[in-house]
Amino acid sequence: MKINCLQTDIIWEDRDANFARVVTLVEEGKPEPGSLLVLPELFSVGFSMNLDKIAEPEEGPTYQLMVDLAKKYNVYVNGGFVTRGPDGRGRNESALIAPDGHLLTRYHKIHPFTFGEQQHYSAGDEIRVVALGDFQVAPFICYDLRFPEIFRVAASRGADLMIVIANWPVARIHHWTALLIARAIENQCYVVGVNRIGDDPTLHHTGHSCVVDPLGTVIMDAGEREGMFTAEIEIDNVLDVRARLPFLADMRSDFLCK
Repeated sequence: MKINCLQTDIIWEDRDANFARVVTLVEEGKPEPGSLLVLPELFSVGFSMNLDKIAEPEEGPTYQLMVDLAKKYNVYVNGGFVTRGPDGRGRNESALIAPDGHLLTRYHKIHPFTFGEQQHYSAGDEIRVVALGDFQVAPFICYDLRFPEIFRVAASRGADLMIVIANWPVARIHHWTALLIARAIENQCYVVGVNRIGDDPTLHHTGHSCVVDPLGTVIMDAGEREGMFTAEIEIDNVLDVRARLPFLADMRSDFLCK
């Protein structure tokens, strides 16, 4: 399967401008039918706490753009947006859309960032694993990457492809790469991390979206450029690694969280 990582320079709280940029970049990249297109966390507005401006309905404009891209290019699409929960707080969400436009799964970020996001966004409480072609996919969002226990639970449920969409700043970019590699090694799976580039009002972002294989080798690193970057992954590689090195069989299920 081809993985297409769309690394974008997100324009702060400007949905229309970000939509236009995404449409242009995808058109230039021409993703292969049946492949997976992954966009960053909150790609249409940036990592904003201004819920009155950026929150959308359940199937709002950002969700609909993802559906439109899936149908137009006959691809799977994963990306992030903000809705409001019944308590009025924000929900930082990730949706995975099938090529025919129907929803495969929807994930609510389990770990809102301790610096700011926790005050405006609620925390999700469910790990999602869903079939996508030959793979079992688990979506996660940004700060989740620092909590290996939820990735381990996903692996125990059969996940062999984990996706992390993010707005990860340059100050800790070495953590980003190191943690993506660690999650791949310890769970013997592919890990796809899609980050943004550019500036928001307080932080600078340098991208380095990447795809990591089950042995921890970075097979694609987008560097600091804007664009669509593609890697190919194979389920046989996961199966081979897990058969030759059956470490996951030694997991202690009695120590796994929910």
